[in-house]
Amino acid sequence: MAWLWLILLACAVAVLVAAEWPRISTHLGPERWRRRARSRRKEQLRIVRSDDEIDEFAASVERDLAQLPTTRDRDR
Repeated sequence: MAWLWLILLACAVAVLVAAEWPRISTHLGPERWRRRARSRRKEQLRIVRSDDEIDEFAASVERDLAQLPTTRDRDR
C-alpha cells in the first residue's frame, strides 16, 4: 500500500511543477541564460565618440533643418 502513496506523491509533485513551470523557467530555463549572456555582451560595449563625428552630426542636423519647409515659405 506504500507504493500507492509514493505514486500519489509523485503525481502531486508533477502537477505542482507543471503549474509553476512559467515561474520556474524564468529562473532556471533557457530564457535566463539568454538574458545573462546578453547582459554580459552589453557590459563590454562602449560608446566611442570623436570630435569629428560630433561636428559632422551637428552639421548634418543643421543642413536638414535648413531644408525643411516653414510656414513663411507656404504663405508666399
